[in-house]
Amino acid sequence: MNKSEKFNTTQKELARFARVISHPARLAILKYLSETKSCISGDISDQLPLSRSTVSQHLKELRNIGLIHGEIDGLKVNYCLCATEIKRFMEMFDVFFESIRNAEFSCEKKV
Repeated sequence: MNKSEKFNTTQKELARFARVISHPARLAILKYLSETKSCISGDISDQLPLSRSTVSQHLKELRNIGLIHGEIDGLKVNYCLCATEIKRFMEMFDVFFESIRNAEFSCEKKV
């Protein structure tokens, strides 16, 4: 048994999600897609201080976890947000943090 098997499915899925969104370029891509509703992959690299190949790698990570999907349109790929997956992850985080939010603890650093 490896150590990851000791954690439940939700914990592993949230950790994977957190790893994917932990990069500022991926956050910038998600924000850009939310503002433009859909776009062409080339447009994304024009908006970020990264090369097309680097943006492509970040798009792949976001696509693999299901946060975005791409539709081939000739030589271009139109990317847009996958609202159902984003909502699912947000709900999972809400449930996870609810117990933490409601926990009674007192460990504030006194100045």
